Amino acid sequence: MNHPGLEKRNNVYIHRDAEPDAAFAKVYLALREKEKRVYSREELANLPDIRADHPHYHEWRVRKASCEKLKSLLAAKQKPLQILEVGCGNGWLSNQLAKVPDTQVTGLDVNLPELEQGAAVFSASNLRFVYGELRDFVLGTQRFDVIIFAAAVAYFPSLPEIIRVALQHLQPGGEIHIVDTFFYEKSELPAARQRTLDYYGKMGFPEMARHYFHFSLEDLDGFNYTILQKNNPFLQRLLRRPRKFHWVCIRPD
Repeated sequence: MNHPGLEKRNNVYIHRDAEPDAAFAKVYLALREKEKRVYSREELANLPDIRADHPHYHEWRVRKASCEKLKSLLAAKQKPLQILEVGCGNGWLSNQLAKVPDTQVTGLDVNLPELEQGAAVFSASNLRFVYGELRDFVLGTQRFDVIIFAAAVAYFPSLPEIIRVALQHLQPGGEIHIVDTFFYEKSELPAARQRTLDYYGKMGFPEMARHYFHFSLEDLDGFNYTILQKNNPFLQRLLRRPRKFHWVCIRPD
């Protein structure tokens, strides 16, 4: 990684001035442990495939489908790609994207323990993990052909702000993909926020509600975006199919 401020520690690139937020990581990982979303190294190596009796098996079926569609879309470009995944967590998707020919993949996250686990499990030569926030100095002026937010935008308080930041890191003609994400009707937002408060309270981590946000497609007004897949919960309940997420592609004007 050609950035003079980054140093490699435990196979993760960390800016020399960065201060990992250990308090947030501790709470976040405790919640994920309770949700059974902390995976062993063996499980992580196999994601998005997971045993059928796992409590999140059906969710991983959906994520696998979106992963394969995304990989196919990127492979069809038939050109070298610099890819950034923002909020990569344990790095399972970044690892899958690194299997697309002629890619260089950077996984970025603020949760250092998960990054270190991903770096310990995944060792592809075209895959790097970086600790930090996209809004900070950590990536410098580096630009990417594709920037991906997979189930990650909900952890940013302002969707328009983070998109504008991402656009600054995009190559001309590049694309931002928001996948595995729900966008609500504006009238649904209050109820969605209340469900989040209730859920985190029930789980015993009410403070996490301050770090989780909900958006509607109206938050994308002013951006050049295309909906590649739209969530239709009524139709999916009717057909008894697993819930799909939205998939939105944003391009520079």
